[in-house]
Amino acid sequence: MKVIVFGATGTVGRLAVQDLLKAGHEVSAFARSPQKLDFADPKLRLIAGDAFKADEVAKAVEGHDAVVVALGAGMSRSSMIRSKGTLNVINAMQQQGVRRLVIQSTLGAHESWSNLNFFWKRIMFGALLKPVFKDHELQESLVRASGLDWTIVRPGAFTDGPAKGGYKENFPPSERNLSLKISRADIARFLTKQVADLTYLGRAVAISN
Repeated sequence: MKVIVFGATGTVGRLAVQDLLKAGHEVSAFARSPQKLDFADPKLRLIAGDAFKADEVAKAVEGHDAVVVALGAGMSRSSMIRSKGTLNVINAMQQQGVRRLVIQSTLGAHESWSNLNFFWKRIMFGALLKPVFKDHELQESLVRASGLDWTIVRPGAFTDGPAKGGYKENFPPSERNLSLKISRADIARFLTKQVADLTYLGRAVAISN
């Protein structure tokens, strides 16, 4: 498949690009500075662009079979890149007839709020990262209303290290026995799997150790 990754130079996005290439897909890496990717592949295409700019997003989406969104704002706590960038992606996909959309969100969004502990509910998402969390929730709402063939992936807090598998997936909001952490490599591998696997079509799926 021809897959485009938005947020391709982020800590999860770059790993998703690598995993998609290993899975045999043709991959377009969209980012402001895609040259930051320190690897090359005959099936990799770099696209420089700004997800806030609808025309650049629309041009980039054209000709692809699937879209993976792993947009992030770095250290910014006020950026709305996730929701606004995703809306531009959705509009482009609707206009061009591209159906498959895989989004990286966060554990805790909407009904998965119940999975979080006191620290995440009151300190991180309740105070320090509240704008970021609200942007994720808006992003998810836009995806749900898109009419596309979407899957939302809700990972726990990012950790480093290799993909080990063995994490829990598709657990209910009542699940409490969680570390609320998962490696970026495991997240990227899961995102890659969703591109062609329709098990979670039209669903938000939580993953965490």
